[in-house]
Amino acid sequence: MVAHLEGLGVTFIRGYSAGLEADSQADLAEVLDQTDDELVGFAYEGASMALALMDILTPWNRNRVKTFLSGPGERHLYMVHIGAGWALARMGRAVEPFLKRCDPLYRWLVMDGYGFHQGYFHWPRYIEQRQPESKLTGYAVRAFDQGLGRAIWFVSGADLETATATALTFPEKRRSDLFSGIGLAAAYAGKPRPDDFQKWLALSPEYLLPIRQGVAFAAKARQRARNPAAHTDNACMKLCGLTASEASACTDEALKGLPEGTDATPAYEVWRQRLQTIMTEEKTTT
Repeated sequence: MVAHLEGLGVTFIRGYSAGLEADSQADLAEVLDQTDDELVGFAYEGASMALALMDILTPWNRNRVKTFLSGPGERHLYMVHIGAGWALARMGRAVEPFLKRCDPLYRWLVMDGYGFHQGYFHWPRYIEQRQPESKLTGYAVRAFDQGLGRAIWFVSGADLETATATALTFPEKRRSDLFSGIGLAAAYAGKPRPDDFQKWLALSPEYLLPIRQGVAFAAKARQRARNPAAHTDNACMKLCGLTASEASACTDEALKGLPEGTDATPAYEVWRQRLQTIMTEEKTTT
């Protein structure tokens, strides 16, 4: 597993370097798409961080990420937004101006990336000491924790038992979002052992439901990018009783007629809640 996690990091760094060096976004996509299908999302995530950094550093030209999303990065929409969040965290910039330029629904994935960065690189503060991010307000606090959950999975060495025990040390109101992130990371990036998910199935619904939602998001990210992985399908089957294709379809179903939401409960959170309900209904009928 250590070698696998190191491979994800190497792929991210290569994508980041390509994002800085490419002469055009078409050239960038050509380089990124040479990555193994299973890992290519991490290359796009790294490239997006590079593009977002350049957007931040050149206020006269802030459209690199937006252009990427309307072109070669569109298939990897989830990972591109997350990569942009890395840049915001790395530069210590205020998040609101950047979020306002993002898609109203998917902007919270930027905060997910922000939370992952802080948890991964500053784990003593955010994971061991369980400190919240004081700079954030409103729903950004929750989206941060969703990314922090993914960081917990990585910092735990992809050991689900350790990640679970860590999440349970946090205040109860934060755990649902943390487990959502852990579930997404395990399904998208992980190569679990056959019995890894067994203990999760015994968790109370308040934790198992967000895990399933995170797993479905992982399935949708891979389906949209057309880079399926056997371990993602395995996670969907073991935790949701659905194939990755079926779990992905649940995310689409939850999007239908999505209301605008409120500041406290934006459309993104309504989507997540709907998805948990739909997947519960699917689970009881399969």
